[in-house]
Amino acid sequence: MVKVLIVDDSAFMRNTLSSMIASDPDLEVIGIARDGIEAIDKVASLQPDIVTMDVEMPRMDGIEALKHIMSKNPVPVLMVSSLTTEGAEATLDALDLGAVDFIPKNLSDLSINIVKIKKVLLDKLKNIGSKGLVKYKNNVLIQPLKMPKPSEYTSHRKTGIVAIGSSTGGPKALQTIISNIPREFPVPILIAQHMPPSFTGPFAERLNQISAVYVKEAEDGEPIEKGTVYIAPGGGHMGVRRIKLTKSAIALSQNTSKYIYKPSADHLMLSVTESFSGKVLGVILTGLGNDGTQGMKEIKNKGGRTIAESEESCVVYGMPKSVVEAGVADKIVKLDEIAGEIVNAV
Repeated sequence: MVKVLIVDDSAFMRNTLSSMIASDPDLEVIGIARDGIEAIDKVASLQPDIVTMDVEMPRMDGIEALKHIMSKNPVPVLMVSSLTTEGAEATLDALDLGAVDFIPKNLSDLSINIVKIKKVLLDKLKNIGSKGLVKYKNNVLIQPLKMPKPSEYTSHRKTGIVAIGSSTGGPKALQTIISNIPREFPVPILIAQHMPPSFTGPFAERLNQISAVYVKEAEDGEPIEKGTVYIAPGGGHMGVRRIKLTKSAIALSQNTSKYIYKPSADHLMLSVTESFSGKVLGVILTGLGNDGTQGMKEIKNKGGRTIAESEESCVVYGMPKSVVEAGVADKIVKLDEIAGEIVNAV
């Protein structure tokens, strides 16, 4: 049984979250808090497995409460965030401070998707709450004790482009990886991180500030340049298309009917494989579900290389597990080794 503490000053949100959580026999709401001060006290006294934390609250907001909780009684925290640029910035601040992920604040406005939203919320609470915190210090992964068995690429072709897919826990994982890529990296990196439209721009800007390589939110039609990291905009999908024999461009699509997740790692990887064939390095990081598995299969089929993040360092071992179980991961690598593997593959 995963024990949940709900922190929100809105009675409506407390009731909405409580009713969703109560519908799952593997989850239990063990307490509620109406502001950050109550949250700090109840985390200490109730010792929940996971906390849902509102950002804007009276007396003490969620960011200040998170600082106290992570320093005194560390526990996995899901931020409850408004889908605005300001909400994105606050959420990214929270992820930097140790929050593991976020859920949308305006659940009540999305009634048409309420079944999907409820499933995602419950899956995140169960998967993250049952595993506990992946330990970080100063945004760098603390090495886990268990090491994956060494493995080798089945392809000897050099990499011409890197495609990365990630979801729950992905923003922190991507910070660890991209901040360790050298400035003169000789190929482009394309990333599909499951995020709302208002979040991907601020996230790209934040990654750019801490990285030697240039990081940006991708724009439709722009040429793909070496040493540049392109973040897929939220709400749609990112792929590539050939514009010359040796040049490719970003191709954005709003056709979302085929894929559950937006942006989709499968869409990205399948598209990149069409243009770069056996020169693709595919990387799947922490996240719920199986997005990226079909894309990684195609990368392997076309003679490319593949890396899956190991279970030890994942916040949620869903997407990488699917790739590993499908038998299409050349290497299974813990997070703090992935940047080195990417650099060595080019």
